[in-house]
Amino acid sequence: MIEININKQIKTYKGVLELKINTTFQSQSVTRISGPSGAGKTTLLKILAGLITPEAGMIRVDGSVWFDSVKKYSKHTQERKVGFVFQDYALFPNMTVEQHLRYGTDDLAYIRELLSIGEMEPLIKNYPRQLSGGQQQRLAILRALCTKPGLLLMDEPFSALDQQLKTKMTGSLKTLFSAQETTVLLVTHNEHEMSEVSDLSFEME
Repeated sequence: MIEININKQIKTYKGVLELKINTTFQSQSVTRISGPSGAGKTTLLKILAGLITPEAGMIRVDGSVWFDSVKKYSKHTQERKVGFVFQDYALFPNMTVEQHLRYGTDDLAYIRELLSIGEMEPLIKNYPRQLSGGQQQRLAILRALCTKPGLLLMDEPFSALDQQLKTKMTGSLKTLFSAQETTVLLVTHNEHEMSEVSDLSFEME
């Protein structure tokens, strides 16, 4: 279980927002996080990843403390072993599709499985600049999965995919999440989107 009780000031187009979150997320499940623009959804993911530090509070994941403002402790990002699908993909321009995945794992069978899920087998030698927006987004998802993270954070991960491919890919991912017992937090602007994949939902205001 993820237990989070934090305060963080964030700048939005509305001005400075006091982000206060006191909730729990169930382990080994997919939780859909929705809410309006500027509510702090992406900030929440970055806080869990250790990329942003709250002003106050505590984060505990499966009994392990990840952040404690009183003790001035924040677990290093690398030690959290989190997978992150960024909204802007954050791909390496000088690495091919195959190199992106081999950067996280040497398991060739698993790499082939991921390529199949993303329907990217013909594109393994392509660089990001040679991929469409949807292909780049699929690669970002596969790269985040290649280390088999215990916690996967996904920020609008399917926004560039057409409905047919989205439905097919999310079905395969749901099976993979279950097999690997992955805890997934998935941000979306639409509270009804991805309901077929998620077990739970969390609304931010």
